[in-house]
Amino acid sequence: MAAPQFSPYITFPGNAGEAFEHYRELFGGELELMQYDDFPDLSGFPFTPPPGAVAHAQLHGGLVTLAGGDGIAPPGEELPPLPSDVYSFLIGPNTVEDAKALIEKITTAGGKIAMPFELAPWGDHYGQVTDRFGVLWALVVGGDQQQS
Repeated sequence: MAAPQFSPYITFPGNAGEAFEHYRELFGGELELMQYDDFPDLSGFPFTPPPGAVAHAQLHGGLVTLAGGDGIAPPGEELPPLPSDVYSFLIGPNTVEDAKALIEKITTAGGKIAMPFELAPWGDHYGQVTDRFGVLWALVVGGDQQQS
């Protein structure tokens, strides 16, 4: 029996391909991406996806495991906005230096610091950064890890 798996899934508003290519550059790993255009027959689907829409993407084997695709809103409806402060994805780099380097990569590529990465009252280094797609990433390095 295979072990259970867990992967956050993000529904993007039409830019999942761009987002997942970006995440592969940030986090490393192998990207599997399937577009609706790859399906031989879409008859019977309850919606008509736009050309190039991502049906499913999965990034694994790097710093994160992440899945997602392009959302398709029903006629007359809109997808909810992606940016939100009610969720974040927590990453635990090995060192403070690794965390700072990742934050630098995210902000250099259009992201913004949401909470400075610094020593927290509980003894860990912690901070938050929102990437250019509006996804909030929290970073934590345990107080027992290498510090700078």
